[in-house]
Amino acid sequence: MADDVLLKKTAAIQYCVARARETYLHDPVGFSNDDIQQDTAILNIQRANEAVLDLGKHLVRREKLGSPQSAHDVFTLLVKAGWIPATMAATLQNMVGFRSIAVHGYQSPQLAATIAIIEHHLDAFLLYSKTVLSHDMNQY
Repeated sequence: MADDVLLKKTAAIQYCVARARETYLHDPVGFSNDDIQQDTAILNIQRANEAVLDLGKHLVRREKLGSPQSAHDVFTLLVKAGWIPATMAATLQNMVGFRSIAVHGYQSPQLAATIAIIEHHLDAFLLYSKTVLSHDMNQY
C-alpha cells in the first residue's frame, strides 16, 4: 500500500493539473490577454512541478536510491532503480526547467510555453504519479 506522502503528493498533482487546465479552458482565446488567468495557470503548473519533485525526492530517500545533486538527478535515480522509464524522466526534467523559470525568475515564462504545457504536457505529471503508485503497490 502506498504511504501517505505518495498519496498526498499524487492528490496535489491531480488537483494542480486540473486547476491549470480549468483556468486555461475557461477562456482559451482570452488567456493571452488575461494576466490573472496566466498567473493562476503558471502557479498551478509550478505547484504540480513541486509535488512531482517532492514525490521523487521522497522515493529516493525512502528507497535509499542515492543523493541527488539536482532536481534532474532525482528522476535519473528513479530511472536507475526501475521506478520510471527514461523517456518519462526526460520529460519531467524538461518540466523542471519551466519550474526554474517560474520560481526563480530567470526569465519570464513565455506565454507560448505555458500554453504548450497546458495543452500537451500536463498529462506527464499524471502519468508519473500513476506509474509511481503502481510500482509502489506492486513492490509490496
